[in-house]
Amino acid sequence: MHEEFSRRDDLPGEPISVWLATTRDDDPPAEPLADDRTVDVCVIGAGIAGLSTAIELRDRGQSVAVVERDRVATGVTGKSTAKLTSQHGLIYDHLRREFGRRQTSRYATAQEESIDAVERRIDDLGIDCGFERQPSYLYSNSPDEIEREADAARGAGIDASYVTSVPPFERAAAAVRFDDQAWFDPRSYLLAIADDLRSDDDADVFEETEVTDVEPGTPCRVRTAGGTVTARRVVVATGFPILDRAGYFARMYPKRSYVLGVRLDGEPPEGMYYRPGDPYRSVRTHRGDETLLLVGGENHKTGQGGSTADRYRRLARWARDRFPVDEIAYRWSTQDYRPADKVPFVGRAGAGTENVFVATGFRGWGMTNGVTAGRLLAAEIAGESPPALDLFDPLRFTPKPSFGETVTENADAASEFLTDWAQALLTPDRSTLDPGEGRVFRESGTPIACARDDDGDLHAVSAVCPHLYCLVEWNDGECSWDCPCHGSRFAPDGEVLEGPANEDLARKPSRADLPPHHGRED
Repeated sequence: MHEEFSRRDDLPGEPISVWLATTRDDDPPAEPLADDRTVDVCVIGAGIAGLSTAIELRDRGQSVAVVERDRVATGVTGKSTAKLTSQHGLIYDHLRREFGRRQTSRYATAQEESIDAVERRIDDLGIDCGFERQPSYLYSNSPDEIEREADAARGAGIDASYVTSVPPFERAAAAVRFDDQAWFDPRSYLLAIADDLRSDDDADVFEETEVTDVEPGTPCRVRTAGGTVTARRVVVATGFPILDRAGYFARMYPKRSYVLGVRLDGEPPEGMYYRPGDPYRSVRTHRGDETLLLVGGENHKTGQGGSTADRYRRLARWARDRFPVDEIAYRWSTQDYRPADKVPFVGRAGAGTENVFVATGFRGWGMTNGVTAGRLLAAEIAGESPPALDLFDPLRFTPKPSFGETVTENADAASEFLTDWAQALLTPDRSTLDPGEGRVFRESGTPIACARDDDGDLHAVSAVCPHLYCLVEWNDGECSWDCPCHGSRFAPDGEVLEGPANEDLARKPSRADLPPHHGRED
């Protein structure tokens, strides 16, 4: 959240994730790329998928350079609830029906092995990141649905059981319990991995290094403002692939969700809990410098669904109704992409990109899926050809599980495009804006996105997303401009916060004749 828009006295908690808040003092100065480099593999993105790929490659004798636009694990990874679990909502019954038993088992095995891989890495490097084995519960009021999920998970080789006695804080008809799952602090984990990579002569991690272009070829070139990385292979491990050669924008859609870090007047529940649905609910305990309960949910498609500030309020009410809340310490939100067939995209990026690989579409379950992506991609690049990679192939053709949702989501994007443009052309040139408020209005027929900060100053930028020209919407909970078509997000001054857009919104002169926030002129 931009500093000028940071004072939201009407919302509870500090606007930062607990992982970012508690690692601020441990964060070394950024190390941007300042010259040209030649390596075996260049990894774009220093989240769980990117750094997992990098260290797996390093362990296989590959030289690696990681380039990150921001800081290590400050994106989706640093804003997750950090559950290391193979329980990914209602996934196994879906996979069994749509992909078959063999692929379902491959998915389950890959996730379970990733939990073990994280534990081994923590032990090998001596990382203090709060890793703790815990059971994970998927609960609902549909016992038949839960029973099918438990049966499919057991068939895939997971230690899953059907239970009726959880959760302790909310009535539910049934749940499926996965044993021997885990939680951890993902940023502490990845900061330690980044340090380990930097200590190796054949590996490095560069922060605050924005990629301006990726040139597939033999070799590939990754261009940045500070230098060019020449590499035999490139792995794009960003939320949305900055190189889209397979139409990812039409095959997955962005969803945002919200988390509260809650101080309780009493003991938190043991285990991790997830209730599927719209909106879903997620609950887990964090035992760090202090014990917090992490409560998540209120998911919606990015740029749609009304006030995001109201979503924080609804989540806070839900928590207070079920737990002895003393104080809400933190609040934050995150964004992930959901493929139409519910399986991540991990593998070669697309046509004409033989040496470029992607890892994306984790649909909110990026901790194990990110580690899985790193393990599979490193094995593939090293010539090991892991069989599970076939399931995650970005170029797979799955018409049965994905056709209906693909059509629906693309129709939704088209509808948003037309509706928002029509509204913008009908919006008066002049509007009242209060501090913290943003609105799209027209100026000589052109849509302009205006937001007023806490000090009353006006920020004006183009309202047209440079990705595919949809109009952005104001996110009042995060004080950002969000694209309702494909999920790009921008700061009030137009700076790109999240892709697929890779260009800022063009800044517009602040209109001196726009009425102050306490008046109106039509």
